[in-house]
Amino acid sequence: MEGRFEKDGAGGWDGVLREMLQAVADGSMSVDDARSEILRFDYEDIGFARIDHGREKRLGFPEVVYAERKTTEEVVEIAGRVLERSGRVLVTRLVPEQQDALEKAFAGGKERVHSNRKARTLRAGETVTREARVVLLTAGTSDIPVAEEAKETLLALGIEPHTAYDAGVAGIHRLLGEKEALEEADAAIVVAGMEGALASVVGGLARCPVIAVPTSVGYGASFGGVSALLAMLNSCSPNVVTVNIDNGFGAAFFAGLIVAGKGTK
Repeated sequence: MEGRFEKDGAGGWDGVLREMLQAVADGSMSVDDARSEILRFDYEDIGFARIDHGREKRLGFPEVVYAERKTTEEVVEIAGRVLERSGRVLVTRLVPEQQDALEKAFAGGKERVHSNRKARTLRAGETVTREARVVLLTAGTSDIPVAEEAKETLLALGIEPHTAYDAGVAGIHRLLGEKEALEEADAAIVVAGMEGALASVVGGLARCPVIAVPTSVGYGASFGGVSALLAMLNSCSPNVVTVNIDNGFGAAFFAGLIVAGKGTK
């Protein structure tokens, strides 16, 4: 009985659930079989991982695959299962061997594949474009890899961000050129290392929530990003919240939740 229903129609999970309930109502499907189908869409146990297929109906996007410390074979297997079930997948923190294997595994398929070596990400499948306006800034060029992880996450969510890289406080005039974009933004992501001052400044200019991402960029007393983290946590701009060091993915996903109510096309 497993696999009778697939969540690939326009109705998504809601459409699948309605179809199953109708099948139970008209007697073409037993209650036990319907229960098995529903559980199949909740999570899938493949031995070394329990893939949370239910995350999409809770948060609007499938479980994202974190590749670090996983074997290449595990990453390919998990990503393939997510893509097969949901029609889209995002994998983060890839090493070159894993990225090569995923590119090869997904090559020639019907899904569109986007591999970003600087971001260490790979995304595949179709997305629904959102009209939301998210501004993505970095303090320096060295912060771009973390920002690119955030950018790829936003693109996976269907959001095309406005990017402004290398706009740190050491040359504040570079940031002021983005004032109009910040005033119109629904959310902003600020990626900065060193002393992490950019987040507070952006918070003072923006009319929207600002998500600060401290990076591990900086000399010795930056303590691998801890200085920037503490500075951002102590921001006096009340619209600034902070995620973990180098966590571009987390910042972008949260930005996606903030703008989730915006229209799609």
